[in-house]
Parts: sequence; C-alpha cells; structure tokens
Amino acid sequence: MSMVSTYCPHFSGLRRSSPNLHNAPSQSFLQHFSSQLRLPSSPKPCRAVIAMSGSGKFFVGGNWKCNGTKDSITKLVSDLNSAKLESDVDVVVAPPFVYLDQVTSSLTDRIEVSAQNSWIGKGGAFTGEISVEQLKDIGCKWVILGHSERRHVIGEDDQFIGKKAAFALNEGLGVIACIGELLEEREAGKTFDVCFQQLKAFADVVPSWDNIVIAYEPVWAIGTGKVATPQQAQEVHVAVRDWLKKNVSEEVASKTRIIYGGSVNGSNCGELAKEEDIDGFLVGGASLKGPEFATIVNSVTTKKVAA
Repeated sequence: MSMVSTYCPHFSGLRRSSPNLHNAPSQSFLQHFSSQLRLPSSPKPCRAVIAMSGSGKFFVGGNWKCNGTKDSITKLVSDLNSAKLESDVDVVVAPPFVYLDQVTSSLTDRIEVSAQNSWIGKGGAFTGEISVEQLKDIGCKWVILGHSERRHVIGEDDQFIGKKAAFALNEGLGVIACIGELLEEREAGKTFDVCFQQLKAFADVVPSWDNIVIAYEPVWAIGTGKVATPQQAQEVHVAVRDWLKKNVSEEVASKTRIIYGGSVNGSNCGELAKEEDIDGFLVGGASLKGPEFATIVNSVTTKKVAA
C-alpha cells in the first residue's frame, strides 16, 4: 500500500521562553531561524517525504537499562531470535553489564550488542568501571554514552562524555551519542543551545563520525510517557543535522544517523518514523518486550513511501 508522509514544521519552545510546550513562537522567530534550519518561514504546501534526509541505514537500539534477570533475559532473547525483522535496519540492544556475556552468546547475529557505558581510558584501578577492551572481548560492538541518566543522575559532564566517546571510537567501538534538554531548558527556549553544546563536546574530540549515531532524547520525555510530537522531534533533528553541516562537514551531516528516544513504543513509532530527519529510535521500556520492540524496528516500512 502506498504511503505518503508530510513534513510540516511546528516550533515549540526551542529558543524562546514558552511555558506551554505546544505554543508556537512568533513569526519573527520563525523568520530568524528559517535560513539556519532550512524550515519555511511562510506557509507552503507540505512536501512528500520519500526517504530519510540522511543517507544512513535506519537504526533502532534497545536500552534495557538496569532491568532484567537471567530468566527474563533468556525469554527476551528467545523472543528477539524468533522475531521477523525488516532487513534494512541496523538493530542493537544494550543489556545490563552483568548480562552482556549471556546475551552475546545467545542472541542472533542479526542483532548487535551494546554496552550502556564505558570507562574513559584503558582498564586498571577503577573500581566499578568497565573498559572498552573488556567490552570488545565479550563481543560488544557499540556503547551508549551521554545518556541523560548518566548526565543528570551520575553527574557526568559534557567534556567527560566526549573523552569517553573519543576513546571508545579509537578502540573500535561504535558510539550511540545521546543529547537532549531538560523540561525547564525547553520551556526557557534553550533546546538548541543545550543540544549544540553537547554536540560540540563530541565534535571537539572524536577522531571520526563514521561510527557515531546521535540519539536525541528530550529528558522530559524519557520514561515519563510524554513523547515529543513528531514535529517537535523533527525540528530538533533538522537543527542537529544543520549544526553538523556547519560545524563538521556536509558529508558528516548527510551520513550521520540521528535517532529519537523518549517514550517510544509500538503505538507511536510509525508516526515518528515518517519524519524525514528521524533515522531510527533509541528505545527504553518498550525494548524489554520482544514483540513490541520488533514492531518498532519494523516501523522502517513507513519510510518506504511512494512519490
């Protein structure tokens, strides 16, 4: 069945004070940023979206966080092994550290395994940490860095996270680099400022962008049941891609995948996936349910629209 999605930008608290997340800013604000974000400053017909704005493959990661037991993870792995997944999607799951070996030894090769964190350098006398060398030794291909729970609960700052990413990339791990604003930052109109500052901390130190996936996760939407609207997510993804174009290179902007995270589930993934600059998802709670996670992976089909 032929499907067509549309791209109609709607601004909501990005760089102006906006106590209501759904209030649109003034026309002058739109005009100010239209040239930077390639968004129209005056009403124009919506255009059909045929594929992703970026050139990379659709990417879906499952962050299991601090959840699971040996038995529940055995069941989840079994569900994932039997799931029918679209072939044109890169799929990654991130179990808790203590279950990484169990998952890497039993999960289908169709799905790669990520860690949820890694140390800033080589292993040694760092109690409680996990080194990149250890992660590679048990078969991990990726690591999630900069997640809001590491930033705002553990207290990791932008520079520390950037150095972690640089070391992981230099040692051959792919990095899922998380960025995103707090609710009060969005309401104060600082969404772009926060995301760009976090991006710069990565850009200042990473050796290459070849193995980086950017995950935009508005903190107010993580685990709260409040998901950003497709338009809210799209407008930030557009801004991130344009920042990469201006501050790194046009090639990096084109090929770097920018995925969305924040209460993504089987019900809302289809509408989110239709947005041109949403190149996939980083999924939390829904990734603990095999069939629902498969539905999210297969939402790539909404990208396959006819002209």
